[in-house]
Amino acid sequence: NCIIIIMKFLLSWIVLSIVWVGANGFSSPNNNNNNSNKQQMLDGATSANSRRQFVLGTAATLLSSAVAAASARAEDSTMYSPSFVQSYDDFTKTDEGWQYRDVKVGRTGEAAQTGDRVVFDWSGYTIGYFGRPFQAKGGPQGGAFDKDLDYERVVLGSGTLVKGVESALVGMKSGSVRQVIVPYGPLSYPESDKEHVAVGPKPSTFSGQRALNFVLDNPRVDRTMLFNVKVIRVDRPNGKGGYTRGVGL
Repeated sequence: NCIIIIMKFLLSWIVLSIVWVGANGFSSPNNNNNNSNKQQMLDGATSANSRRQFVLGTAATLLSSAVAAASARAEDSTMYSPSFVQSYDDFTKTDEGWQYRDVKVGRTGEAAQTGDRVVFDWSGYTIGYFGRPFQAKGGPQGGAFDKDLDYERVVLGSGTLVKGVESALVGMKSGSVRQVIVPYGPLSYPESDKEHVAVGPKPSTFSGQRALNFVLDNPRVDRTMLFNVKVIRVDRPNGKGGYTRGVGL
């Protein structure tokens, strides 16, 4: 709206300036002197043309600067501010900024806490951009000897998981299912880790990673993410550098 108002004002100013230049530039400066009338009109035309070029050049510069400044302000206020992040009424928003909804509350084993190793399953969606999945649910799970092979593992507090998801896992028990909405920024994937190796969870397919990065690298779309996480098992530290296997599903 600000851009439109500024452009209308400057366009009106340009039109009025041109009309003024034409009215003053082509009028004879001395109507009583018939001998010099033609020369004065020629001089007036030349002067008016110069003034017109000056007015148009100045107006174009002002218009360009105004539009650039207004666009920058609009980008700052709508693309990167917290108000750009969608809010969902059926989710609970935390003080950190991520939101969650418990789909199922698990009652098996101990609740996960900092220092525990959590085994979990997950799926991810670009909820702010057409809800496209970058990690689909229902893929192959486990192998012949270890059903945990295809699950994710994370030690809570290690910083190797998206902050919003890591925080959401705290307090969950085996069997718990939670939906987590993570806004773009410190709670989401870091810009420096394009392969999502240092900070996961990493999509298991190339197409999923490409879909995720397309949104993360595009500042003109809502980069809010939705994660569905299901805790499979919570392992406690055994004091010897390892973990005691918890009760799983």
